[in-house]
Amino acid sequence: MGARGELFTTQVYLDNRSYFFNVKENRTGDIFLQIVESKSRDGADFDRHQIAIFAEDMQKFLQGMDKSLSFIDKARRARVKAVREKKAEKEAKYAKKLYYVKDGEKEAKRDDGIKRTGRVHIVSKRSGADKANDAALQNGAESEQ
Repeated sequence: MGARGELFTTQVYLDNRSYFFNVKENRTGDIFLQIVESKSRDGADFDRHQIAIFAEDMQKFLQGMDKSLSFIDKARRARVKAVREKKAEKEAKYAKKLYYVKDGEKEAKRDDGIKRTGRVHIVSKRSGADKANDAALQNGAESEQ
């Protein structure tokens, strides 16, 4: 038997905490699990908290622990799923729209502020004098008929 009745011990170190899982035997021969949390306080002192679980209570303790851990895992998965769905919804709402061109390549359509209705708008590039001559020719042709 080890120091202070310890049969087995293992440790878990985190940033500012340490956990010790000690299997001990008391003076009457009862075996129990002692879980100790040691938390750093101001760098010099430590807060220490411990619980003891006796062998006859171990199954009920582990069942309660298992239920708690499964609840935490289920809540975490639900939270991750909600975040994923929210992200997908946001991407669907604000994502670039893709249009397919005849040759099969994807092309992102840019919004340049021009309203495209599909109608053709013809603008003449001729000068004003050319337009006047054309108008005179058309008027002369109409008067001859």
